[in-house]
Amino acid sequence: MPPKHRDGDVVAVIPGDWISWAHTVSAYAAFLGALVVGMYLHYHRIVQNEYYGYPIEWFPSVSSTIGDRYPERSVFQVFIAICSGPRFMLVFLWYCISNRKGSGLPKFVAGIGILRTLTCGGWTYVTSTDDHNGHDIFMVSYLVATIPWTIGCILLSPPNPDAIKYRKWLGSAFFATLVPMLYFFIQHKVHRVPGAYTTYALFEWVLVLLDVGFDAVTALDFSSFEVVIKDVKGLANGNKKRVSDTVLEKEKNQAVGQIFGTQFLWPEMLDASADVYLGFVFWSMLTSLGVTVWYFPLWHMGLSGYEVTILSSISPILLEIRPLRTLVVRNLPAVYATSIVGLLAYSIHAPESRLGAVSFGVWQSCLAWTAAWSGAKNNPAKLEAKISAWSIGLIASSIAKFAFQTNNPIWPIMNEVNGGWNKTGLFVFVLAVAKLWSGSSTSDSGSRQGSEKPKGPSVLAGLGLAGLFFGLHSLLSDSSTMISWVWDGYPIRGPMAVPHGAWTIFAMGAGLTFGLFYPNVARSWTAFGVGSVGAAVLTLFQHWFGYYGALVLTMYLMAVTPPFISNAVWFAPGRTFFVGFFFYNFLVLFHCWVVAYAFVPGGPLVREHTDWVMTTMMLMIGCGVFSALQNSGTPAKQQSFRPAANPAARRQRSYYIYILLFLQLLSASVAYMRFPSYNYTPYHKDEKLITAGIWTIHFSIDNDMWSSERRMESLIRETELDVVGLLESDLQRIIMGNRDTTQYLAEELGMWVDYGPGPNKHTWGAALLSKFPIVNSTHHLLPSPQGELAPAIHATIDAYGELIDVFVFHSGQEEDVEDRRLQSEYLSKLMGSSTRPSILLSYLVIEPGKGNYNNFVSEESGMLDIDSTDDDRWCEYILYKGLKRSGYARVSRSTITDTELQIGKFVVGQPENGNRLVSEEEVAPGLRFPQMFKGDGVRDHRYHVFDEPKYYI
Repeated sequence: MPPKHRDGDVVAVIPGDWISWAHTVSAYAAFLGALVVGMYLHYHRIVQNEYYGYPIEWFPSVSSTIGDRYPERSVFQVFIAICSGPRFMLVFLWYCISNRKGSGLPKFVAGIGILRTLTCGGWTYVTSTDDHNGHDIFMVSYLVATIPWTIGCILLSPPNPDAIKYRKWLGSAFFATLVPMLYFFIQHKVHRVPGAYTTYALFEWVLVLLDVGFDAVTALDFSSFEVVIKDVKGLANGNKKRVSDTVLEKEKNQAVGQIFGTQFLWPEMLDASADVYLGFVFWSMLTSLGVTVWYFPLWHMGLSGYEVTILSSISPILLEIRPLRTLVVRNLPAVYATSIVGLLAYSIHAPESRLGAVSFGVWQSCLAWTAAWSGAKNNPAKLEAKISAWSIGLIASSIAKFAFQTNNPIWPIMNEVNGGWNKTGLFVFVLAVAKLWSGSSTSDSGSRQGSEKPKGPSVLAGLGLAGLFFGLHSLLSDSSTMISWVWDGYPIRGPMAVPHGAWTIFAMGAGLTFGLFYPNVARSWTAFGVGSVGAAVLTLFQHWFGYYGALVLTMYLMAVTPPFISNAVWFAPGRTFFVGFFFYNFLVLFHCWVVAYAFVPGGPLVREHTDWVMTTMMLMIGCGVFSALQNSGTPAKQQSFRPAANPAARRQRSYYIYILLFLQLLSASVAYMRFPSYNYTPYHKDEKLITAGIWTIHFSIDNDMWSSERRMESLIRETELDVVGLLESDLQRIIMGNRDTTQYLAEELGMWVDYGPGPNKHTWGAALLSKFPIVNSTHHLLPSPQGELAPAIHATIDAYGELIDVFVFHSGQEEDVEDRRLQSEYLSKLMGSSTRPSILLSYLVIEPGKGNYNNFVSEESGMLDIDSTDDDRWCEYILYKGLKRSGYARVSRSTITDTELQIGKFVVGQPENGNRLVSEEEVAPGLRFPQMFKGDGVRDHRYHVFDEPKYYI
């Protein structure tokens, strides 16, 4: 007979903790079973990676164990399939034990639990062998979902001290394990450290054990359940407190209480999201203005007159007219809506008209945001919401560029052909403005305060804004900008754009959160001192130490944003924000002229003085600190180190924190998905061929003002370049959009990259991309007493087991004769100091056989001209020594840039050969140039000057 229960007859009674044990046993059986079978049958194969095998590597990774071979793959998948039933039951029981009326968190955590289960199935049954990208997408989704699942389970834990303790320990250990695991993965992938992959694999297995162990703790809670189900201890009726209740009760006036202790309403969340998107559009348009202006002086080789459009941001001066200010404040949605012209600019082909549209969009957007802040000055909750939306919009813009390899997908230099998402951006903008127009996102919330007369002159508040705006734009609008400041070549001794750009974005979010919750600390002189030290460290040091300064400065700039804007709105908004944007533009010109000194009046006075720019920025921010402290209340309040109570803002604040958390998770996901594979191979390895090219890329803006990375990538791929030097490649300034073309090219082409001298080295840039590992590289600034600085890279690559030196060099301009002579002597000695086979990829500004040419091609350098008979050159040259020259070609540029692509082919391991030309038929097929560029070529790329490639034996 079926057993009896005190509440009636039941068919069967299954203790609830059996669900947890079934899940735990089947999960561990899946992983450990696959490990045992794999090590017994295929040990040497599963410990082998792309660089090392047994005995250097002696323990397999999780992915190689569960996904590569039969039968361990099947063992894993069978037990994971068995695990799925208990897993769904575990999530359901957890929802039952944590749910209570009026609380949305249990439902959210349950949804996350279901998502984790589904994504687990994704990376289980779509292995990296089947579909690497698909496997990675499911895996990163699973890891990202683990964060809210872990936190949510801890917050919703029933009052079981043992279970709470185990969850905290296991959850903390899980996230702590991620740090060394990622470290050793980078050691393996980037630095190729022997044995690093085994250490990484051990941490990976620990991660698996901790993940399953965390969910196993539910057995302690589910002992109160019996399946049919009867709650014999009353935990599911919602009458008893949870850990979250205790935390919120204790911390109701602190950060945790202000975020989680409020009711969640989707309409208000959509309002916050719409405001953040408008902030994203503001930063997208502002950052696009510089790059569209830059197009004109770039082609005029000097001031063009269009530079005046950078003053588009001074539109807040119109708010000095009281009737106009009232009109704008009362019709903010309409003013926001008119800025759509800036987003529509991409549909305009003529560069001049496109710049005009962008300029108008920036004008209207600056006017709208200033009016929004000013109009909310008597409403603390609304003002904080607007500041938060604008600041998080910057973070969203930086993440968009992180995801799209430093191009913003809604910029006017983007379109459907080169990767733009302009139509999508327009559609979402219309939805955001419509939400704003509905009135809910502009409605007042929180108590009103009476008007207060601010202390001190408004110019101090305005100067503080100027320094702040410039710092945010020049350093934080792209996550890789400050990383390029501290980059100094191979071996890698500092951060990389990927994955460490996510660190910069995390610091931005942390800084903003700190500024919202602790504004008195953020605006203090102590914080200013810390921020100033960070700026100095970033400016003066390289590698990791310099980057630590960058992170400190990042947090400070974001933290000081809320108090600065909150202070500035109490002054007359027209003149205060006019001063802010006007001097911001002064700093924009200043930081451009330190490198463009050869082309602007008075330029030599600020030549190479990025330190002056940073000092001026911090002094202006200091003015803002002085003004903010004057208006922050009593001295006791200034020293309280606690934010003023603002209960009305708490629910509203939580929505922006939720959005910020989502963006941080998105950033981490992008970093994971973009992490380089480092499994690059040359195009013709059987022939031991190096195909090398030199190209001046004109800052990745083509003749029609479109971003040219994709067209460049196509030509480099089709010409089968193994090594390519890029000149005029440093785009990490406001005027160039804070971009990095080398990231896109390196990832899409599968190449190692050396960015070359960074933006704080005051050059126009030189970069190196290589299919071969870069063993070592040093950066040089050649003698330039009069003209612009001449950058050079001296890199050593490992090509087919032989070390080859590659030099990438951009000489000074024609007007600076003495500079070019000194540079030729310096580089000649540098090349002559190398006893290895060498290739020079250069921009020399000489006539073949004349003047400085005889320093580059000389006994001292040991270098030979790839074709001494080619007298149609002036800028680009390819020189070499210690290699067999196989071929030489010149490929027309089309409309990508103003300079052709020159290509040389060299065979490694064979001695230098003579100058005898041979026909293509006499050359092995693997040594020939692609046929597609003969005759009319493709897309206006063709062999030109001598129409056909040259071959030598």
